[in-house]
Amino acid sequence: MKLNQRINLLCELGSFLQSYCDGVKKDEITLKLDSAVLESISINPFFQKENILYNLNYWAKTLKQGKINSFVSKYDLNKKQINVGIIMAGNIPLVGFHDFMCVFLSGNKSIIKLSSKDNKLFKFMFSFLKDLSPSFEKYIKILNDRFRNFDAVIATGTDLSANQFKKYFKNIPNIIRNSRYSVTILDGNESNEDLKKLSFDIFMYYGLGCRNVSKIFIPTDYDINHLINNFTEWKNIINNSTYYNNYIYYKTIFLMNRDKFLDTGFCILKKSTKIGSPISCIFYEHYSSLKQLKKNLKQNADKIQCIVSNNIVENSIEFGSTQSPSIDDYADKINTMEFLLKLS
Repeated sequence: MKLNQRINLLCELGSFLQSYCDGVKKDEITLKLDSAVLESISINPFFQKENILYNLNYWAKTLKQGKINSFVSKYDLNKKQINVGIIMAGNIPLVGFHDFMCVFLSGNKSIIKLSSKDNKLFKFMFSFLKDLSPSFEKYIKILNDRFRNFDAVIATGTDLSANQFKKYFKNIPNIIRNSRYSVTILDGNESNEDLKKLSFDIFMYYGLGCRNVSKIFIPTDYDINHLINNFTEWKNIINNSTYYNNYIYYKTIFLMNRDKFLDTGFCILKKSTKIGSPISCIFYEHYSSLKQLKKNLKQNADKIQCIVSNNIVENSIEFGSTQSPSIDDYADKINTMEFLLKLS
């Protein structure tokens, strides 16, 4: 399959996803995706329909001819095919699709180990592509047993699983991703609209993604209640039983430890120097010097996925944009395409 054929295939998937999200028609294919969505929700309590539809709509807008052509134009893709193992995470819907896309566009074959928490949507996507072009089957294999027969590997997981991956795959080329978190820096000049967008960056996908903001840096005289007042539109998040259980668990722990915290009734705000916060909790930290804060961020760069602010620091992104990365915004800042092309 030539590069332009691979691109066209992904664009057709994007067009279908757009029509599905727009509710344009109901046919046999859309009913299959309906089924995959419902099955995903039944398997993973954090996969609510609104979250899945947001993700599908993101990919519908990303898999466009112009965006993909611009993306691949930076690389020399005329290489021999290799087998690339991909171990998918399951924290948010289709979180490993970008890895698959890179492997596919580079002309290589994906040997995929799906997460048990997110396999129905992927299986639909791959079935859809296979129905469009039978030759697509040469570019993918879904493993149901032992992970093997690959020349390189891309694996995403927690800090614990990442350490195991590094040991297991130490003798082959690899990209191993571990836990990362996103942070925001406020200076008190943000509008209410900015903070409402920040609440999206925090609570979308229940805060499970590496691009979800889990830490807030605020000036020493900042009124924390100003944040709470702009987060209330997410109060119904507490109705998810799994999220609620996390909320009750950490609230109990903090009470038993006699820790100080603010309880909004749907999340907990707690002062902490840690970057990553647990589900249902948001950590915050005061800063008095922007210079010192920048030094702090630099020291924790290997834990931070992205920084949200109104251009307070370099390379920060705007409020409300964390879950809409550009097609060339690579996880952990590791260029997947360059990694793949060096191997081919």
